[in-house]
Amino acid sequence: MFHLLILGGTTEANILAKAVSDQGVAATYSYAGRVDNPRPQPLPSRVGGFGGAEGLARYIRDHGISHVVDATHPFAAQMSRNAATACAETGTPLAALTRPAWDAQEGDRWRRVPDIPAAVAALSGARKRIFLAVGRMHLEDFAAQPQHHYLLRLVDAPTTLPLPECEVVVSRGPFTVDGDRALMERHGTQLIVSKNAGGTGALAKLDAARALGLPVLMIDRPAMPERVELATVPEVLDWLAHS
Repeated sequence: MFHLLILGGTTEANILAKAVSDQGVAATYSYAGRVDNPRPQPLPSRVGGFGGAEGLARYIRDHGISHVVDATHPFAAQMSRNAATACAETGTPLAALTRPAWDAQEGDRWRRVPDIPAAVAALSGARKRIFLAVGRMHLEDFAAQPQHHYLLRLVDAPTTLPLPECEVVVSRGPFTVDGDRALMERHGTQLIVSKNAGGTGALAKLDAARALGLPVLMIDRPAMPERVELATVPEVLDWLAHS
């Protein structure tokens, strides 16, 4: 019996959910639960963690999951590792729907760092007005550099913030170059800190930074387990049909 589990929460996962729903494929969409109001999906959905690789393996067995597509954020490394471990343990075919990473273009002023701790360390020094585009899960890390004024753009309004001086814009992408340029100009942004998430939904801030001549501190993606990696929804559908 065919039953696909989509580990979602990204634009690509949403596109995949619609595609498999349109084809009548039996599937479940799983949100990690990091957003208060996740987008409704055309598939049965669940919200929350599984309890590590062991819990995910148990879910796969208990719910008769035949295939897993990891369409989580490129920085959701622990979930991806858990998926690889659970699928190997249960003998379940696994593929990752991954968006290509961003590459610096002519005119970009990027400084690349390997991870979040390196990004935090790179912010030591004089006060700056920083557009911190890393999501709310990592804000606590940047509290180690409290001298800066931070601009945060978050999907949900935060209840508490670990940063002593910041402004919050609550918004959900995709964003536009004109909108992001205006945002940076309005807030006097001097530096953008960004994960290399790839895709188009959050690309506008990099185009805006290039147009304004602003530097970008770019955080490289974490290493992922060996797995089948696919770049488009049609590739995933073909994989499902032949695996």
